[in-house]
Amino acid sequence: MEYRKILVDTSIVIDHLRKRDKRRSILFGVVDKYILFISTISVFELFAGATDSRKVKDIENILINFKFLSFTSEIAKKSGELYISLKNKKQILEIKDIFIGATAIIHNLPLLTLNKNHFERIEDIRLA
Repeated sequence: MEYRKILVDTSIVIDHLRKRDKRRSILFGVVDKYILFISTISVFELFAGATDSRKVKDIENILINFKFLSFTSEIAKKSGELYISLKNKKQILEIKDIFIGATAIIHNLPLLTLNKNHFERIEDIRLA
């Protein structure tokens, strides 16, 4: 079976962490169907929200399933372009979301997110 690749947004991981029945999460449904990528920006967001050692451990256990995409100068340049475009349209997003969107575009990966209404403002992004 050929696996497709997908960039997973922070919202998908948080949804999984919060679900009592993990089998009902979107992440559970895609883990065996895709090669999962995550931006290091999302990794930051996850650990920034980890308020105790149990949550840190849960995040570490989930991240085993991902390949990491670092924030590079190419992504930074694309992020700047996206920021200007969104600002000119008065549709600005949180900078972290712009970074994640730019990562998806630069790596030509569809983005799996619960925040489609945010990310669909970004031209050239493919949403899963």
